[in-house]
Amino acid sequence: MKAITVTSNPSEAVLKEMGSAYWPTWEKEVATFPWAFVTTETALILEGECEMTPEDGGPSTTFKAGDLVVFPNGYKGTWEVKKPLKKRFKHIDGNFVKCALCRFKILSNRLKSIMK
Repeated sequence: MKAITVTSNPSEAVLKEMGSAYWPTWEKEVATFPWAFVTTETALILEGECEMTPEDGGPSTTFKAGDLVVFPNGYKGTWEVKKPLKKRFKHIDGNFVKCALCRFKILSNRLKSIMK
């Protein structure tokens, strides 16, 4: 299974180039639950702290506010949300419906920012 990658405190230039300001957001209270990624998800952690443990028993990955995290398509594991989580995310490379819905939300957020 491919590993999760974490980049701590990516530069504003990198985040701007990625368009992360327009990504949809997701929040989760303190909890533990299994998850299987059906896309490659890139997430900017805005608040909180989590640990992700792979289903195959490999080493866990911890990430927190300020981190840019890439969850590879096909990764299966358990989320442990240690501090309430808020993240921006983008789906690519995987489940068509999930990727299309994400692209629609990003486009909608871009249009909203123009209309302000």
